[in-house]
Amino acid sequence: MARSAERIFVSQNQSETPFDSIESSHQYVSLLAQAIEEARRDVEGDIALAMADRADRRRDALQLVLYNLAKLESHMNASQRILNDLRTLRRLLLDERALKEAVAKNGAAGAGA
Repeated sequence: MARSAERIFVSQNQSETPFDSIESSHQYVSLLAQAIEEARRDVEGDIALAMADRADRRRDALQLVLYNLAKLESHMNASQRILNDLRTLRRLLLDERALKEAVAKNGAAGAGA
C-alpha cells in the first residue's frame, strides 16, 4: 500500500495532463477559477445592459447564469482547498518516511560501531 501511495504522490516530473500531480491539478483548478471570475464579470455587465434595455427575460436568464457561475466558483474554491490539504498531507507523509529512514540508517550505523 505504501508503494501505491508513493506512486500517486511522486509523479511530478512526468506530467502529461493537468491532473498528473497535485500541483498541476491545483494550478489547473486555479486557472478555471480565474476564467469563472472573468465570465462572472462579463455576465454582470450583460445584466446591467439587459436592465437598461428593459429586457426582463434576458435579465432573468443572465441572473440564472450568474447563479450557476457562483456555484461553480464555490466548487472551484473547495477543490483548491482540498488540493492544498492533499499537498500538505503528502509532504507530511513523505517527510515522515524520510525521517524514519534517516533514524533507521543512524540506528544501523550506531549498532555497527
